[in-house]
Amino acid sequence: MTASSTRRTTAAHSRLAALGAIAVAGALMLTGCGDQTKDNGSASGTTESAPLAGKLPQSIRDKGVIKVGSDIAYAPVEFKDNAGNTVGIDPDLAAAMGKQLGVDFQFENGTFDTLITGLRSKRYDIAMSAMTDTKDRQEGIDSDTGKKVGEGVDFVDYFTAGVSIYTKKGDDQGIKTWSDLCGKKIVLQRGTVSEDLAKAESKKCPAGKKIAIEPFDNDQQAQTRLRAGGADAGSSDFPVAAYAVKTSGGGKDFQLVGEQVEAAPYGIAVAKNQTQLRDALKAALDAIIENGEYEKIMKKWGVTDGAIEKATINGGK
Repeated sequence: MTASSTRRTTAAHSRLAALGAIAVAGALMLTGCGDQTKDNGSASGTTESAPLAGKLPQSIRDKGVIKVGSDIAYAPVEFKDNAGNTVGIDPDLAAAMGKQLGVDFQFENGTFDTLITGLRSKRYDIAMSAMTDTKDRQEGIDSDTGKKVGEGVDFVDYFTAGVSIYTKKGDDQGIKTWSDLCGKKIVLQRGTVSEDLAKAESKKCPAGKKIAIEPFDNDQQAQTRLRAGGADAGSSDFPVAAYAVKTSGGGKDFQLVGEQVEAAPYGIAVAKNQTQLRDALKAALDAIIENGEYEKIMKKWGVTDGAIEKATINGGK
């Protein structure tokens, strides 16, 4: 879920190419709501045979597991398939990295705006959930109040995504840009850049024409509200919005409007005091980029426009 409303840039790559590829993935898999239970579906080798196992902290090697906090209702990044398995871009990347590190990445479901708290309380070892690497998150700053609320986290950046607006198909309400939302209602997921952007834009609207913002715990709830006619538009990260457009109602429910904005990196969040784990994750990500596994996963999910060439620590602004 992308964040930081301080800059707004149009994505440089074609949305149509990504949409076509996402349609292929959408035809194969259906989204499903994640529950609040543990999911054990991830792949890895053993620490004895994995090439990068020695880079992990000994405590992780002993457990053989990295616990991952994730909002598993954000297709195609992470979601439940019809069999209840956790699938998507993030689980596939985690499984490939697990082979390098010799551990399982065990995804555990939670609401997005509580993941960093779960990381601080050591419920999770990392958070991997389409979370945008921003300076505020690095420094533990609440983006609404500007106040420090925690020690912050480090990020290992693995993908780039922008934010999109979508409406009911054939009924765009004249919406093409964020400024067109003045006087209208938008639905979105709580704690994401979409909410940040909507709040920032609403402050610019004329008196009496502020944006009505209705946040939800997950993106699927927002989609349901829009589908039922309870709002004029929705917003989420481009890969998620594009996937919803292609799959919801067989492609008959929604349409994208305007261009994606706020292109920024997704990062794997790691506690500030876990530098060895952070660096091991970076090494594993660089390894799968080099051996081609990363590219295969990007192609599988139709998101090659967001691919990176090398892992970066704290590259967000």
